[in-house]
Amino acid sequence: MTPAKSTRHKEQPGYVLHSYPYQETSLIVEIFTREFGRVGMVAKGAKRPHSPLRSVLMPFHALTLDWSGKSELKTLRTAEWRGAFRLLKGRALICGFYLNELLLKLLHRDDPHDGLFDIYEQTLKSLLDGGQHAVVLRCFEKRLLSELGYALILDHDAETQRPLEANRRYQYLIDRGPVPLDTHGEGGGSGLELLGQTLIDMHHDQYTSAVTLQQSKSLMRMLIGHYLGHQTLHSRQLLIDLQGL
Repeated sequence: MTPAKSTRHKEQPGYVLHSYPYQETSLIVEIFTREFGRVGMVAKGAKRPHSPLRSVLMPFHALTLDWSGKSELKTLRTAEWRGAFRLLKGRALICGFYLNELLLKLLHRDDPHDGLFDIYEQTLKSLLDGGQHAVVLRCFEKRLLSELGYALILDHDAETQRPLEANRRYQYLIDRGPVPLDTHGEGGGSGLELLGQTLIDMHHDQYTSAVTLQQSKSLMRMLIGHYLGHQTLHSRQLLIDLQGL
């Protein structure tokens, strides 16, 4: 039987999500690409002092990559910076690690999400340009869940299909959506209580209200925690330690 030919992909845009040592001189690198989704690659010799890959394989920098292979772990051939070098700093840097950790733990390898790739790029640009961190993260989280097939219901209640009322209280139920709370405060299930205005604001990406900021953070924490299962987000704990986002 003739061995399967190795597939090579050239000049593909991507970002480093995470890397860790492999053998004495190499790295295993998790790359987020536009056309192929999350791809695991072996960067041979990348730990050597004079390797051309050593200084390039950094998170949050747009890269152009060549790789080959048909197994789950591909072989990284080349990587070059795509555009100017800009560095995330301080809390924006921790927010960036949070984005990467979400992608690592919620995306399967080799599952393309070209729309999500563009959203990720836009989110990094917002962090680099000094966007309000909490707002940037909420917008990314909402779009991430939508891309993965878990879109939030933010414009009508799941029980009657009526438009949400700003001053009414709702209970957001996982995998169902918002349902009105009755006069006894019961929503018919276990969920998170929110104002209708919060959900309306989230639908329009409006986060000027302190109540909306707080309640949207609680809602996204509940939903993402559900879809992560037993996986822990270490970067989130760092954010919590810095008075959390």
